[in-house]
Amino acid sequence: MTQFKNPHTKYPVPPFPKQEQKVPGTEVEMKPKADHGEETYTGTEKLKGAKAIITGADSGIGRAIAIAYAREGADVVINYGYDIEDEDAEETVHWIEKEGCKAILSKGDLRNENYCNELIDMAIKEFGTIDILVNNAAYQMAHKSLEEITSKEWDRTFETNIRSMFYLSKAVVPYMKPGSSIINTASVVSYNPNAVLLDYAATKGAIQNFTANLAQVLMDQDKGIRVNAVAPGPVWTPLIPSTMPEPENFGKDSPIKRPAQPAEIAPAYVFLASEDSSYIAGATIAITGGKVAF
Repeated sequence: MTQFKNPHTKYPVPPFPKQEQKVPGTEVEMKPKADHGEETYTGTEKLKGAKAIITGADSGIGRAIAIAYAREGADVVINYGYDIEDEDAEETVHWIEKEGCKAILSKGDLRNENYCNELIDMAIKEFGTIDILVNNAAYQMAHKSLEEITSKEWDRTFETNIRSMFYLSKAVVPYMKPGSSIINTASVVSYNPNAVLLDYAATKGAIQNFTANLAQVLMDQDKGIRVNAVAPGPVWTPLIPSTMPEPENFGKDSPIKRPAQPAEIAPAYVFLASEDSSYIAGATIAITGGKVAF
């Protein structure tokens, strides 16, 4: 019998211990530890035999997606960007291989179009095909005022969060067969901008538009490739203690009164990649803890 749980108390509720990390943060230093579905996600072979690329998959939402995809039977290429994330990336590999699936690590800067092309080429060489591209990697930094945001910082945020999606999508589409999916990570700030995340929120709004528009382009061309997005609310990942003020109170203002765990976000990416969502294209699934998103 299914044991339903109160969403308010299913996972840790703030205030959390005071903490601060260097950007981009690591899982090992988080207090409390995040749940990526290591012990909680059960697969049903929805993606058996599929080949996927997930950017930013060393930790956080990306790791949870990778674990869920492996539990569903998919082989995964794991992209990440920094040396400090090596240990986290290896941990993600451990969970994928534990399911008998293949995991390939690729460390590189998604702001570089040549690297994005190489990532796609490497995946094709290893897997022969790509069925799912998850554009999940992102950069954010909180700023108290417009004056604090330098032009260099603004460019870095846009290059990482939206330009990389263009590079990767353009490179992968020629290899995708009908039924394949591109899934982009948007955010609740696409609908409700956060005053300390001006540049980040702007990119997330752009991602939603890019998602809807690219979906129309590919459907008009009868390619049979679906493009959708997921817009999470506050999620407990290493980005929070490394980029946000007062991480101990993060998620407290959510209607559910806590941040989501990555394991609560990953099932939407499984759904959008699977045949269960075959009539969904150009859509955004908002997982916001009750915050209105429209």
